[in-house]
Amino acid sequence: MEEAHSGVCGAHQSGPKLHFRIKRMGYYWPTMVKDCMDYARRCQACQFHANLIHQPPELLHPTVASWPFDAWGLDVVGPLTKSSGGHLYILAATDYFSKWAEAVPLKEVKKENVADFIRTHIIYRYGVPRYIITDNGKPFAIA
Repeated sequence: MEEAHSGVCGAHQSGPKLHFRIKRMGYYWPTMVKDCMDYARRCQACQFHANLIHQPPELLHPTVASWPFDAWGLDVVGPLTKSSGGHLYILAATDYFSKWAEAVPLKEVKKENVADFIRTHIIYRYGVPRYIITDNGKPFAIA
């Protein structure tokens, strides 16, 4: 079982695939399916590199905006392929209530560019929002 799962030609497959592989190799025993499932679950390499999240799920907390332009989400997209104007990034803002989006291309991401974007594209157009939500990336950090 170890050779079929993690040996030279083993691919650390799941329990059902391990069962099928061992069966194709010509082996069988009555508790084979259960044994393969248990073996794959106990494999330390599979647990460490698995795509599954091993943390219990938490309740989702919806972001609620009371009225249009009350709360905005900001994020930087990039680096992207350089445009004809030399831009590598996109600074995007989305209103949580209406899903309205504002975006500008940027050659470089600096705090000054972000502050100017907030002032000219959000505050001057829609008023001062109650919330601006970011992922706390470098351009959004307070100097």
